[in-house]
Amino acid sequence: MKNIYTWAAKPAKRTLTVADLKSAKGKRKFTQVTANSVEEADAAEKAGFDMIISNAKNVIPVREGSRNLFLTAALVLNEFVTADDVMRGAFKALENGADAVMTPRSMDIVEMLAKEDVPVMGHLGLVPRKSTWIGGLRAVGKTADEAYDLFQKFKRLEDAGAFSAECEVIPENVMGEISKRTDIVTISLGSGKNADVMYLFMEDICGDTENPPRHSKAYGNLLRLRGEIKIERVKALRAFKKDSMTGKFPGKKQSSNLEKKQFEKFLDQLD
Repeated sequence: MKNIYTWAAKPAKRTLTVADLKSAKGKRKFTQVTANSVEEADAAEKAGFDMIISNAKNVIPVREGSRNLFLTAALVLNEFVTADDVMRGAFKALENGADAVMTPRSMDIVEMLAKEDVPVMGHLGLVPRKSTWIGGLRAVGKTADEAYDLFQKFKRLEDAGAFSAECEVIPENVMGEISKRTDIVTISLGSGKNADVMYLFMEDICGDTENPPRHSKAYGNLLRLRGEIKIERVKALRAFKKDSMTGKFPGKKQSSNLEKKQFEKFLDQLD
């Protein structure tokens, strides 16, 4: 555990720092998962994950759930529009306890943040919100020319000052060769096992989505449990209504009565 100061000048402990991630590149693997609530962050820490990533607006509850894991705050495209929005959002997320920020924005935005010593994670490969430019949701780097162009983007991201990148849906062998040729900590989301960090969404790992992406794997079945909860909720509500209408509820355990003499006195007072 490392002692640090947060961007709010508060002492804290972290399992990892940016320096640790950079120095471990190519030497050991890490794991990352999304967390956007107290409960999810707590579960990730108890499960022994190395890193968590949340929406920037959820940093406070996530940090409450996990005091020690390396936390990246995602600056969502449509929520942080201008350069000023991005800078203010980044500093607020760091002030609230994030250790880094993730942005899928331009190299100029990455460079702007990096110049202020903000630890920046970029986003390369498939960026779903920008998928119209590549003809829809698909792997990126499926031809030699496209793979080389992707490599050049990694080098530009590196030059812009990013310390890591979310690498989404890139062919595994392409990802492996790129990762060996960049100082960026590569975080694989559907890009195979040859990156530095293995990453999936919480809902995909826990089986909490109806249409999971092909690159995911469910290790639980929360969707089934949520379905059972819905059934049990309706069942309980129906039973309550039935008992209420037939006089079975409330029963003796749920009600109390005035002692007989006191009740008679009460009646006399009413009359």
